[in-house]
Amino acid sequence: MTAYSILDLAPVPEGSDIGTALRNSVELASHAERLGYQRYWLAEHHNMPGIASAATSVVIGAVAAATKSIRVGAGGVMLPNHAPLVIAEQFGTLAALYGDRIDLGLGRAPGTDQMTARALRRTLQGDVDSFPQDVMELMRWFEPVVDGQRIAAYPGGGQPVKVWILGSSTYGAQLAAHLGLPYAFASHFAPGEMMRATDIYRQTFRPSPYLDKPYVMLGYNAFVADTDAEAQKLFSSVQQAFVNLRLNKAGKLPAPVEGYYERLDGTAKAVVDSALSCAAVGSVDTVAETIKAFVAKTGADELMVTSQIWDPKARVRSLELLAEAVGLNAI
Repeated sequence: MTAYSILDLAPVPEGSDIGTALRNSVELASHAERLGYQRYWLAEHHNMPGIASAATSVVIGAVAAATKSIRVGAGGVMLPNHAPLVIAEQFGTLAALYGDRIDLGLGRAPGTDQMTARALRRTLQGDVDSFPQDVMELMRWFEPVVDGQRIAAYPGGGQPVKVWILGSSTYGAQLAAHLGLPYAFASHFAPGEMMRATDIYRQTFRPSPYLDKPYVMLGYNAFVADTDAEAQKLFSSVQQAFVNLRLNKAGKLPAPVEGYYERLDGTAKAVVDSALSCAAVGSVDTVAETIKAFVAKTGADELMVTSQIWDPKARVRSLELLAEAVGLNAI
């Protein structure tokens, strides 16, 4: 049976601010827990005024403190931006505080532009080419500390942090399969290689102490409202955001505009269609059928749903209706 989870980019709507956006995320996580979603992830992005989750582990701590049972984690931490030991200490601290419900999804992209990546690292010495080695180093820091070990992660060593590999190409699929780790594909914004990557992952998966069989999570956009027309209007905010991003005009999440997509030119429509093809937009009945078909096509073990909705109340309502559409059991 397919599981359902939430990916939150902590969107900062036009007319709002970062503090409000973060408080909205904490509140949304509490709703997600009550509605029966399996996990709640936040993503690392930098130099983006519309995304408030740059200090990802800090926001995860706030979400974990406000919840009790839902798994909480990163989808993901962009490992080339960080020393593996630092991430082990951060997520080891989270696990020490909140127990066996902390996930650590690892990505190899910077989550930003190259100038900002250089500002984060000071140099680009830690780059994407060292990603497999960095992942394995990080996983070693989570192993129990042994006598005589000169450097250890305190906290981190022996903590129950579940590691995932994230990706938007076949590269991450191959690495996740080789290491025997669960795999999350970013089909919510880069669906092009989704089927090929998941096929490679399943076909080449090697059982490990972490996982005995392949486990695929797919990113997915969901915008649910009382009517199809209302949901389409909500969807226009993220459509605008993607068009703005391609035009190097990244900003806060725009307010919805009725009929926005229909007024786009062909090039802009192609951008939206390419990036956001993995989406269910509509009423409960419409979304239920769309998701059913997507799961049948992909065989996803889990959908990681993202809903960048300008109005926080409409975002909560969308998750409530989505839970109804997929038959979640509320706590």
